[in-house]
Amino acid sequence: MTATQPCVRSRGMELLIAYYQYPSVKLRNQLVQLNAGLVRKIAHRVSHQCAEPYEDLEQIGYLGLIRAIERFDPNQGCAFSSFAVPYIRGEMLHFLRDRSGTVKIPRRWQQLNKAGQKIRETLAEAYGRQPTDEEVAAELGVSVHEWRESRMATKNRQPLSLDATISQQIDSPMTLGDTLPDFRYQNLQNLEEDRQQLQRALNQLEEKTRQAIEFVFINDLSRKEVAERIGVSPMTVTRRLHRGIQQMVACLQPQALQTDP
Repeated sequence: MTATQPCVRSRGMELLIAYYQYPSVKLRNQLVQLNAGLVRKIAHRVSHQCAEPYEDLEQIGYLGLIRAIERFDPNQGCAFSSFAVPYIRGEMLHFLRDRSGTVKIPRRWQQLNKAGQKIRETLAEAYGRQPTDEEVAAELGVSVHEWRESRMATKNRQPLSLDATISQQIDSPMTLGDTLPDFRYQNLQNLEEDRQQLQRALNQLEEKTRQAIEFVFINDLSRKEVAERIGVSPMTVTRRLHRGIQQMVACLQPQALQTDP
């Protein structure tokens, strides 16, 4: 570890705390630049597992980084890099999933491949062996290149096994299944984010209002019991609950940030 790494982490946490308290586009952009290396590292790794260009994956990864910056709570004691990796990688995987659904084989190639398979069977029976690509292309009246392209396009649409190895790293082969998002983990992560946001909104309330909400909605106490605990009337508890909920809703509403031109 170099001497500059602790300084960089310290600077990063200072910016994260500042952004958490007073979000702005300037601070967000500084955090993006500071963590750009994390995006590039993940994009480099994912690019070796698919056919998409590294540059496209990197750009998509920055969207995940921005989401992580906007949702990170420095008070939870979690390292930002650990928090951000699922967001960055998740954006890239969603991008790959969406791209795979948009690839369409031209109708001519579909028809060509279908006709070619019939010709292959006929020629194999006639020759007593599998015909060459040149022989099939000649029967179809197309170039060998086009016949091979139509075959490859159809082959690439066939479903792959989740156990298929896509990375031959030493002692750590990666399968197609390893690249799929863990929806259970994502759901737990979303629940944790919601809890953090609610806690943040709750912490901004006046003390007795916060206590009233916690006693009623978390501890399941009656309003009369809450009134006795915090030393106010039940009617005051009701008013504090109403006002506190309104304040929390206002706090939880997303704040639209102006983006740089």
